[in-house]
Order: sequence, then C-alpha cells, then structure tokens
Amino acid sequence: MANSILIALDDSENAQKALEYVANNMNPSATVVIITILPKVSTACGMDSPSLTPLFNKNSQVFCTMEDVKRERMKEYVGEAEKRLVAAGFSPDNLKSRVEEQRSGVARDILQEIKEGKYDTVVLGRRGLSGVKEFFSGSVTTKVLQGATGVTVIVVD
Repeated sequence: MANSILIALDDSENAQKALEYVANNMNPSATVVIITILPKVSTACGMDSPSLTPLFNKNSQVFCTMEDVKRERMKEYVGEAEKRLVAAGFSPDNLKSRVEEQRSGVARDILQEIKEGKYDTVVLGRRGLSGVKEFFSGSVTTKVLQGATGVTVIVVD
C-alpha cells in the first residue's frame, strides 16, 4: 500500500481522473503531495526582442495578464483538489501542494520531484494527444514513464 504519493496535476480532464483515482482507491493515511508545473512563459513577458513575433509584442500585456490569471486559477484548482482528498478521508496534515513554474521542462521537473521526494507512488493522467502528435513530441506522461525509476507510476485514463 502506498505511503507517499505524488499527484502531478494540471487542469486536464485526465488529471482530474487521476485525483479521483487517488481519492477513491489509495490509502487515506498516506502522505500526498500535489504538484502543478506551469509551463514557463513569463520569461517572454519581460522580453523586448525583435525575435518575438510582432503579434506577441503588440499583445504581450494581455498575454502576460492571462498567464497571471492562469497561475491563480491553478492555485485555486489545487486547493479544490486538497478539499476533495480531505472529503475522501485523507488528513489535511498529510497533504501538501505546490504550483511552480517549470525550471527545466514539465516532465523533467516532475522527475526531479520524484527523485527528491522519495515517493513510492506517482499518479498522473494520460494526456489526450493524438497518436501522431504524441509520436513526434511525446507527452509529459510518456516522458515521466520513461524516466521514473524505483517508483510505481499509475497512469489514469
């Protein structure tokens, strides 16, 4: 039975299913960490470069404001996820959550968290990429599956 669980959460339908899987099937005495890695776009918000598209330069304020709203929305979403786990019997004392901006890549950041956190179980949703897109770019889930060692990875579809 899992004692230390990492849930990699975004705002996708499959991530919600992963949360529900933990709420309904995992040991409620386990320690659970919910992590959300936000793709790094804020760097572009501070740039003024000819390499940026004219459309982005013209609308950067709107774009960057939308990113701030998304960050706040994800913090609320993670708070709701914690409430869902508490309603399922998990102790609030055993729940932790973080919303972070990516450092080296969403999948790499999740893999680093797995390594540093010494989890015994990781739960994530399968992304809804088309077969062709997934073949060429790979999904975060696929990258985590390929890179995770010494941990049980549960992919919820």
